[in-house]
Amino acid sequence: MPLPPQFPTDMTDSELIRWNAELRAQSPLDIVRWAVSRAGGRAIVSTNFRPYEAAILHLAVQAQPDIPVLWVDHGYNRPATYRHAEELRARLQLNLKPYLPRLTPAHRDTLYGPIPTTEDEAGLKKFSALMKLEPFQRGMKELAPTVWITALRKVQNPNRAGLDIVSRDGNFGALKVSPFFYFTDADLDAYLAQHQLPNEWDYFDPAKADEKRECGLHAAWGKQAVNA
Repeated sequence: MPLPPQFPTDMTDSELIRWNAELRAQSPLDIVRWAVSRAGGRAIVSTNFRPYEAAILHLAVQAQPDIPVLWVDHGYNRPATYRHAEELRARLQLNLKPYLPRLTPAHRDTLYGPIPTTEDEAGLKKFSALMKLEPFQRGMKELAPTVWITALRKVQNPNRAGLDIVSRDGNFGALKVSPFFYFTDADLDAYLAQHQLPNEWDYFDPAKADEKRECGLHAAWGKQAVNA
């Protein structure tokens, strides 16, 4: 039986528009299965174990039980986040691929001081480059995905409203697929309840410091920050 065609590296804008129009009517699970079937065995899903992450991880392992799960553990997570990560790892049998920064939190804090606040944009970008973007880039190079499944949603912040279910990723060179892109919080609450999945609200991302900011993974400045 012939393999389905893989995603072209030189896809046109019209192809992206067509895919998004077709996928808008599909279920999130059908979207992930569609993406995995065309990834040539090189699909990954990323997570930070923030609220609602159980949903994207549950989808991904249904489509491919051994899919690599890329997690940057920057070392500043709250205890509840680590407990949530271990619960989901065991429950969903995650093929977890943790990537850690080259500096420990204690080492970084000694060199640069406390985690920057939203008043220090340059400091936040430096923090993100050291503790999140560099290990994420290292993980993407080693795992070399053609398809990157994400939990991005349109309602999360203004920067993401201009994306879609399928989009090019300029930072890491993979095709980004976000099956819950048009879901609201209420939609995800219903998904978690339907599948009896846990959620965890005690979460903070020091690389963002504010939910309306981007940490750089999905913003154009991220690539330059790592390579600076």
